[in-house]
Amino acid sequence: MTRTRWIFAGQLGGQFDDGGRMLLIEARSVFARAPMHRAKAHLLLSAMRHRAAELGDRVEFHRVERYADVVTGRTDLEVIDPTSYAARRYVRRIGAEVLPSRGFVTSEDDFATWWAGRKGRPIMEDFYRAMRVRTGILMEGAAPVGGQYNFDHDNRQPPPKNAVSLGLPDPWWPTEDDIDAEVREDLDRWSAEGSIRLVGADGPRRFAATQREAERALADFIETRLGDFGPYEDAILTNDWTMSHSLLSAPLNLGLLDPRAVVDRVVTEHTNGNAPLASVEGVVRQIAGWRDWVWHLYWQLGESFVEKNELHATSAIPKQLTELDADTIDANCLSKTVGDVHDHGWAHHIQRLMVLGNWALQRGWEPRAMNDWFVNMFVDGTPWVMPANVVGMSLHADGGIVATKPYAAGGAYINRMSDYCGGCRFNPKVRLGPDACPVTAGYWAFLDRVEPKLRGNHRMAQPLAGLRRLADREAVVEQERHRDGL
Repeated sequence: MTRTRWIFAGQLGGQFDDGGRMLLIEARSVFARAPMHRAKAHLLLSAMRHRAAELGDRVEFHRVERYADVVTGRTDLEVIDPTSYAARRYVRRIGAEVLPSRGFVTSEDDFATWWAGRKGRPIMEDFYRAMRVRTGILMEGAAPVGGQYNFDHDNRQPPPKNAVSLGLPDPWWPTEDDIDAEVREDLDRWSAEGSIRLVGADGPRRFAATQREAERALADFIETRLGDFGPYEDAILTNDWTMSHSLLSAPLNLGLLDPRAVVDRVVTEHTNGNAPLASVEGVVRQIAGWRDWVWHLYWQLGESFVEKNELHATSAIPKQLTELDADTIDANCLSKTVGDVHDHGWAHHIQRLMVLGNWALQRGWEPRAMNDWFVNMFVDGTPWVMPANVVGMSLHADGGIVATKPYAAGGAYINRMSDYCGGCRFNPKVRLGPDACPVTAGYWAFLDRVEPKLRGNHRMAQPLAGLRRLADREAVVEQERHRDGL
């Protein structure tokens, strides 16, 4: 039987195309499940429609209400194993032939072998080093290039003092075309009909929707920002939302770029003397290390992982986040970060972890709800990306599987790594009174709330000792219990 390959929205690049017949389904029900950022909905639709146009006569392209309208009763389908539990169950239920997954540096079989042979608690750094040895990426024989595997300590510089931006050229941006215009009209109509609910700005499309655009974005990153990526990858500036980041997470998750090819391109820049090792290693660690790590954890830790809530966080996400209403948030760090999400459907990893995640952790916002919020509000949000990042890393709701301690911090961290505090009405050094920073005071209130849970964590011994010495502990906790708004 001649098979037709059904490709999903995460499988839109050439690495998922072996030259045969293809099936692509645009199902409106996918966009109606929950409120979604307009930029994300636009990017998904634009990418699928562009791919259909590229494939021409080789593709069946259907625009329907749900997948079942097309695939029910078909016996000719094959799929490359898709990227969520729900999708994997569905393709098996309809009897499609399932091929091994693609789109990652480490295959599922290779990861399973490493996982089975590990000793003790699984650690990303151990996986990362094993991957480097197995693949030869940034290796000289059995030794890492530069004599060490990890240059993270070199990549934590604060932004330049008094800088408004890093002074880098603007990133290359895609040019919208007729397909994008059609997408915009459809989203307007569906919203007006009430069949979908969108939040966030309807700005010009900023992320690659085709493989050609993604390769252009990669080349631009390498040419203009790779050298500065390492030192400033953790830094934040109010008026520089891209900083030196690659903006490649969305096209990678759409399958438009092969991550191994991206890593090899970046490594070549160092080999040729065009990029510093710390920056190159930082990119390798993010793509072939962390990105692969959270993908494989999604399958190894199980579908119920997203329901974990070891710190008993049960508060609802505030409306300011669900509506992306930055103007009604007093704290500058949170307001500016939510504003970036509103405007672009994107914020870089330190804004996600140390601003959004830190706020949610401190205030006990419910982990599953935060996971779903990240999936729906970010252009690169997918069901496999967020559980380890949000439930595990950001919110420590897994009790220490992904990270050995909570990523909680006070205002001093935000003040050191950003320019947010200079324009804020709160003082990062104050924890009590009208000028008390909600991040600083929230940090101590958080420790007070979770102390019984974290008492046995040796990495939390020093912070908890500081909490016990806090003379105004009860007053700070009471203040934060009654703090009105954000």
